Amino acid sequence: MANELESRGDSPALSSKFSLAGKVALITGGSRGIGRGIALCLAEAGADIVLTARKPPDLEEAAQEVNKIGRRVLAIPANIRNLPEVDSVVKKATDKFHRIDILVNNAATNPLSGSVFDIDEKVWDVTLGLNLKSCFFMSQAVGKLMRDKGGGSIINIASEGGVRPFVGLGIYSISKAGLIMLTKVLAEEWGQYHIRANAIAPGFVRTKFSQAVWGNPEMIAEVESNTALGRIAEPDEVAYTALFLASEASSYITGQTIVLDGGHFASVKPLLAMLTHKKGTDR
Repeated sequence: MANELESRGDSPALSSKFSLAGKVALITGGSRGIGRGIALCLAEAGADIVLTARKPPDLEEAAQEVNKIGRRVLAIPANIRNLPEVDSVVKKATDKFHRIDILVNNAATNPLSGSVFDIDEKVWDVTLGLNLKSCFFMSQAVGKLMRDKGGGSIINIASEGGVRPFVGLGIYSISKAGLIMLTKVLAEEWGQYHIRANAIAPGFVRTKFSQAVWGNPEMIAEVESNTALGRIAEPDEVAYTALFLASEASSYITGQTIVLDGGHFASVKPLLAMLTHKKGTDR
């Protein structure tokens, strides 16, 4: 076995396991941050890209970047918290590309940070509606296509907060814990159709979504001091993990959650207390 691996080295056969040539990937929340990074990475690996997000200007900028890589791209403005728009996105994607091989459920929101005492029904519905409900129904719609085409890969962008709670982000953490369980349910039920489902649970990543943390010297110092690698992640580092899960290199991996936190989860020190009663943002 050792000699076989050594002989394969940098061979085309090995690199082809990471190739997405001929594949179509749909990324929600793909206009910026983690979603944008994943879209560009998958395009570099050969996939054609479908992007969806709420804000057309950011979406068009991301689409132009994919075009520069030389891949086909379709940008669809949509609020996928509304279920009819989920169906619309999937229909437009299949009308153009006739298939979806990779789904990345990345769109997320955190409209309010603070104590769960202060969470009202609207905040609950908005947070769970995008972070969990839309992922379920997007997976359902795309999963039917994957089943009919012989398989696919679903990648859910969860959070370290879904594994252990972020202080002050209770509802967000609940939604991400639900997304991790959704990942396991899809993997168990759809494995028979050659559909794999996995999740990535990032810690803090240098995006607009977490700018309140890395833009605050005291907060970022505390996070970094509690992280084994001494820094937060860059969006590309999440994207490389998504490429692995999207490709044949991970063909025997399903139902798993990769905690991508630089060793933050391994720390026995308490998590950073997040901002309290501050307006959040969308990823």
